[in-house]
Amino acid sequence: MAKKKKAEKGVKAPTAGVRKSRKSKKPWSGRFEHPMAKSAEDFTSSVHFDVRLYKQDIVQSIAYARALFKVHILSGAECKKTIKALEAILKGIEKNKIKLKPDLEDVHMNIESLLIEKVGDMGKKLHSGRSRNDQVATDLRMYLNFEVTEVIFLIKKLQDTLLDLAEANISVIMPGYTHLQRAQPILFSHHLMAYFEMLERDKTRFVKVGEEIDVMPLGSAALAGTNFKIDREGLAKELGFSKVSRNSMDAVSDRDFAIDFVSAAALLMMHLSRFAEEIIIWSTYEFDYIELPDQFTTGSSIMPQKKNPDIAELVRGKTGRVYGDLMALLTVMKGLPLAYNRDMQEDKEAVFDAVDTLKAVLPIFEEMIRSTKIHAENMEKAAKKGFLTATDLAYYLVQRGVPFREAHKIVGEIVAYCEDSNMELEYLSLPQLKQFSTAFGYDATRILSTKSSVSSKDVSGGTSPARVKESIKRARKHLLHDKT
Repeated sequence: MAKKKKAEKGVKAPTAGVRKSRKSKKPWSGRFEHPMAKSAEDFTSSVHFDVRLYKQDIVQSIAYARALFKVHILSGAECKKTIKALEAILKGIEKNKIKLKPDLEDVHMNIESLLIEKVGDMGKKLHSGRSRNDQVATDLRMYLNFEVTEVIFLIKKLQDTLLDLAEANISVIMPGYTHLQRAQPILFSHHLMAYFEMLERDKTRFVKVGEEIDVMPLGSAALAGTNFKIDREGLAKELGFSKVSRNSMDAVSDRDFAIDFVSAAALLMMHLSRFAEEIIIWSTYEFDYIELPDQFTTGSSIMPQKKNPDIAELVRGKTGRVYGDLMALLTVMKGLPLAYNRDMQEDKEAVFDAVDTLKAVLPIFEEMIRSTKIHAENMEKAAKKGFLTATDLAYYLVQRGVPFREAHKIVGEIVAYCEDSNMELEYLSLPQLKQFSTAFGYDATRILSTKSSVSSKDVSGGTSPARVKESIKRARKHLLHDKT
């Protein structure tokens, strides 16, 4: 009996089969016997790119500390001390006095580690009811919510420059093209307004993306929601969200909003690439419609005479980057089961690259357009060649009862005659026209000028001076009152 009592005194938990984890800074290391391999740490670390989410992560953490105070996980004193420490960490990172450590995996674990260093074990309470899964989803939404606003501002600035350029060249006539062949005369200002409309659609898409981003996932925890009665609506309001997610599993695994952003970015870049292509063509000696400023061109290392449109070419080239970002995101997400998977760590670099590309391209493209010299006389000279008023001549016959297909054939024969005679349509006399159709009257030759042609397109959305002025005025008013 004595031996039994001696054995019972100071009873300890059994040690047989119990794993003893080696020293590790990982917050999840308790379950592991061996530390993570250095190569695996390097492979999985995301600090080098998700560091840019530090501000969102700290602001979110400050709001979450208040939410934990309301449910009595943090005391009033603990909450104040935690917030004060987080604010100090934010200032330290902003002033470059604090460096994040790659071995702590990501920006979230770095900030938590810094907090614990400042306030001790109290800092370990902040993650109560929160997972990195809902944390990173919230950070990314906060980040993109700001960037959407920035992109919209830059689009509007480019639109404003296009309106200025259109107004300054309101009467300039140029060839309109299909298949890169001269087709019909148009106003250069009308051509510019086409890009304004593309940008308007881009702007609308980013506004919609902003609405999709405006959903707070925080409070979803890892996937099932949290055990604590967190006031998610109050937390959302504090963080600038108007809505909270309605399903915790969807909330932590949803990256539609990121794909929507990059998709909108890809379309915007496609529009800018089309514009860049025309700028490149127009600036050639063969066209000579515009002259790009020296500040936005480069020379050749071997050919002294060269003036290359490198900025426009890089805009065109960088479109491929954003297409790649979109494909990367779609591919990452295509086979993932619910809920969070580590594959989703790959979302941020694609998003960041798309953001950086847009914010680099839009300002310099706007500067280049604003300082480009327009060679109006060359545009108008080009519009007089290539039989651009042939369609007007066919419409003239239609108005006199000739079926369009027959009118088309007649004018085609007239064009062939002009080519053989080495002359332009506007120099044809009435007797020459009547050789092809008796429907031609004394007023037929009046419609053959480019000025007459553009003036005749007096329909909504047409290229007549009156309609283009109307569209510029409407666009200017819209841009002035646009609150997006």
